[in-house]
Amino acid sequence: MAILRREEVIDSWSVLIEGAQGRAEEIFANTDSFIAETKAPNLKRERKKLSPQILRGLFGVKRDFLVITEVGNRRLRPYQIFIGARDYGNNLDVSWYLTCRPRLLHRLLALLLFIPILNFFLLPFALMGYVTSMVRERRGGLDLDLFDEQDLRAYVTNVHHCLLKAVERLLLDLHQDPSKIDRRSRGFLGIS
Repeated sequence: MAILRREEVIDSWSVLIEGAQGRAEEIFANTDSFIAETKAPNLKRERKKLSPQILRGLFGVKRDFLVITEVGNRRLRPYQIFIGARDYGNNLDVSWYLTCRPRLLHRLLALLLFIPILNFFLLPFALMGYVTSMVRERRGGLDLDLFDEQDLRAYVTNVHHCLLKAVERLLLDLHQDPSKIDRRSRGFLGIS
């Protein structure tokens, strides 16, 4: 079981499809198929059960997600897309979340700050990291060069379009108008 924390989400998109209860598997399967058809390089796709916290996960609060990871560019590995589809009453809630998970070194440094003797020596490095993250936030939150950001945008846009295509197919099966979908993501990238 993996954990999906809210503070890691940097972009997202969602739609509620009326009368589509029980059709989540179609969204997952069609999106996965459409991504494969695009032949986008270096994308790893896998299904996972996720929880927002360890404790909630232990008590069985989990949801299915299709997890997409760019594995070809090591600088993009922290950026994962989580696609979810779940019943919400008679409707189907479909969404994706782009996350940026801190690297192992940053997580380890944060844990070491809780050890009293070590925090004295590590505090200057932690403060430098904090200042760096504040500067990064003002630039939009990404610590990527131009080519990496271009690759990230292409990767996220491709996945977004594949999910939209799966949603449109479901809407047409339900005799609903897909032109009414809000296609723009809410976050730094603003994918449409």
